[in-house]
Amino acid sequence: MNSSPIVRICLTPALYPIYKDENSIVVVVDIFRATSAISTALHHGMKAVIPVADINASAEYQGNEYIHAAERGGEVVNGFTYGNSPLSYINNPEVKGKTLVLSTTNGTQAIEAAKNSLGLTTGAFSNISALTHWLANENKSVMILCAGWKNRMNLEDTLFAGALTQRLLQRGFAFDIDSDAAIAAHTLYEQSKNNMHEFLKDSSHRNRLSKLNLEEDIDYCLQHDTAEVVPFLQDGKLINIFHS
Repeated sequence: MNSSPIVRICLTPALYPIYKDENSIVVVVDIFRATSAISTALHHGMKAVIPVADINASAEYQGNEYIHAAERGGEVVNGFTYGNSPLSYINNPEVKGKTLVLSTTNGTQAIEAAKNSLGLTTGAFSNISALTHWLANENKSVMILCAGWKNRMNLEDTLFAGALTQRLLQRGFAFDIDSDAAIAAHTLYEQSKNNMHEFLKDSSHRNRLSKLNLEEDIDYCLQHDTAEVVPFLQDGKLINIFHS
């Protein structure tokens, strides 16, 4: 009997009730752009990130210690200064030391769906090495939950899931017996890893963001290891628990 921790992939939040496993750590992934923004904000000095699925819930957090951000359909919601761009939180003195209250189209919805799991963290290419190191040390099975786009599968989250799966397999993890999603993601990543920009050129969300002139965000979100953090959900807040 295989005693290795298992890695599984759930390609959309709509499928999460089927894949849900009380013995797995959940890694929520929204490459374009929520989980990239979360890791970047924490790496650049924000104290914590509070993910809220409902924009109206942001109003519960009042005071100078909070920065409010909301995005829908790729655009900043009216009335909010910040949206979902990770670039907003790089070397920004206005946000350093504060708590980000963040609501997005897909990423915070996925976090909401999985918030009562054994443990929840968020992953992006920006923090993939730190995340891999931490997950390997935890030595528990992992469920990678792709946020997708409005409960539909998307390519960029699937590619990250494949990349993380590959790294975990190299650290002693194993595929589940019901592993087609993980095998598919791993295969797609192997085919695309040398030029993900080109592989994603026709993908729906990349084109959606390109039309909003957000190519700089796309480039940043596909860079590896720009944030040495592991955001972990504790008492409704994502805090960095990684220390090199």
